[in-house]
Amino acid sequence: MFGCGANAQFGLTSDPNVRALGPAGNWMTLSFGWGAGLAMGIWISGGGHLNPAVTLSMAVFRGFPWHRLPIFWLCQILGGVVGAAIVYGNYVRAIDIFEGGRHVRTLATAGYFGTVPLPYVTNLECFFSEFTATALLVMGIFALFDQATHGTHLGIVPIGIFILFTGIAVAFGAQTSFAANPARDFGPRVFTAMVGYGRQAFTFRNWYFLYSPILGGLTGGLLGAALYDIFLYGDRLNVINKLVMLRLGVVAREKKDAGKV
Repeated sequence: MFGCGANAQFGLTSDPNVRALGPAGNWMTLSFGWGAGLAMGIWISGGGHLNPAVTLSMAVFRGFPWHRLPIFWLCQILGGVVGAAIVYGNYVRAIDIFEGGRHVRTLATAGYFGTVPLPYVTNLECFFSEFTATALLVMGIFALFDQATHGTHLGIVPIGIFILFTGIAVAFGAQTSFAANPARDFGPRVFTAMVGYGRQAFTFRNWYFLYSPILGGLTGGLLGAALYDIFLYGDRLNVINKLVMLRLGVVAREKKDAGKV
């Protein structure tokens, strides 16, 4: 709600027929809106998962139960649908004015909900932008929750996440509107398809939503988590060391069995 609301308020008030005194916001206020929404989500849920890329990385690197992954992903997507629906209901009259009618819905306002990249950015560059942003996000989240290494008090984690995500938005956000979260893009995209935007919400730029926010986000998150564990994680039983120990154990058993033969 905070993020899509910030998008809609900034974008819609660029139209003189919508605003009262002037544009209500800029790129910085939009970035703050997304940072505040993420921080409040962490605070309210007590550190719960809001992002499929984070949940997948936690399953791979931190022992999060794999059988809970599908329901978490579903809930994250549904949260995106509901948040977008509330924002749409709040701004629907302004969207009508901006678009030119209740039955006119284009990508010009679809981008307030799901992401729409800038025209000059190639598909590969879109993937790389989302990959990079999500890698930074997951690496930062792993650091903030790593009390053993950094001694971070869990109470200030949402503040750290606010700073982290706002930094990502102002540094890497303009070209793709910084999803950095597959559910943050897919949930609102599903909603827009339901209220008049139609197939264009999905078919835009050769199924952009699949290869950039989803695949770019999931793979970027895994890389960010892996980099943190390899170079920064203080726990000697991180996933990399576990793989090395597992391999050494297999080699040792093979040598032992060979000796018996």
